Amino acid sequence: MSIIEAIFLGILQGATEFLPVSSSGHLVLIPAIFEMTPPDLTLIGLVHLGTLVAVLIYFRRDLWAIVTAVLRGLAQRQPMGTTNARLGWFIVVGCIPAALVGFLLEDFFDGVFGQPNWAAFFLLVTAVLLVVGERMMSGRKTFDTMTWLDTIVIGLFQTIALFPGLSRSGSTIVGGLLRGFDRPTAARYSFLLGVPVILGAGLFSVLDIVTAEEMVYSTAVYLSAFLAAAISGYACIAFLLNWVRNHSLYIFAAYTTLLGGGYLLFSLLGK
Repeated sequence: MSIIEAIFLGILQGATEFLPVSSSGHLVLIPAIFEMTPPDLTLIGLVHLGTLVAVLIYFRRDLWAIVTAVLRGLAQRQPMGTTNARLGWFIVVGCIPAALVGFLLEDFFDGVFGQPNWAAFFLLVTAVLLVVGERMMSGRKTFDTMTWLDTIVIGLFQTIALFPGLSRSGSTIVGGLLRGFDRPTAARYSFLLGVPVILGAGLFSVLDIVTAEEMVYSTAVYLSAFLAAAISGYACIAFLLNWVRNHSLYIFAAYTTLLGGGYLLFSLLGK
């Protein structure tokens, strides 16, 4: 793998992890379309670590406020006493559905992940979800008025993103919109809810790196992929949070429709 390919893969992971266009769908389809050199476990691990670094740096103040509020609430025996403390527990509970389903059906999702046509199909489902979320948005709720039902519903939307091509950020943003949040609040909660998921992927990535029998590519290739993922991830978080203040999600629905529909069409014509 060349440094250019490594940078491309890092940018791809960093951008699609946070934009509502599905990182898993892109990681299945793009290598299949361009016949790219397959990455080894070490490189995959490093680009996941890059996105973890991006989200931890961008939301460092939010995460610090949430963690300290949770700890203070436990010490004062008022675990739900403040908005940030409640938000911390909401994030924990919201991750449970995806963790349980992913653990119980791991083999099933692994089998689906290796099939580009399924990834393309679920990109079309992502597009439908984004359109539905926009049409149903009311935009009245804030973190101050968030409830347990809100976080459970959004957590269930995160669960369906286990399918390749179904965007995690897109699904959870739509879940938030359907529960009455405005776009900026729904997007912010989506990213915060994703921290445990990305952290878990990062820890598994470290394990993959440590247990790798050999380094297939050069140090420059691995470093390039890591930095590209971190920088593009940070930039895309900032871009999306600014975009949703004044713009709809329709542009992302159009993009996922073109990519998923285009792949299915060419796949069909190729046969």
